[in-house]
Amino acid sequence: MLLPKGYSEVIFQDKKYGITRTDFNKGKSIKIFAEELAGNDFISLNYYITSDKELLKPCEMPDEKVLQFLNNMIIL
Repeated sequence: MLLPKGYSEVIFQDKKYGITRTDFNKGKSIKIFAEELAGNDFISLNYYITSDKELLKPCEMPDEKVLQFLNNMIIL
């Protein structure tokens, strides 16, 4: 994942977000939370790497919203 650990700022759809990446279990579990800095939008997800597969688990939002954000954000 290209997003650095800790706090970063990104642009998504011409809006600035503060985003935090926290790794657990030696990088096998990743939590990401992004919050629009001048608005109400947010993105929240967990990402797991197992011996069999990789799992994306959005927190109470559609997979499509999370994937669009991750694939189109620009890290500042």
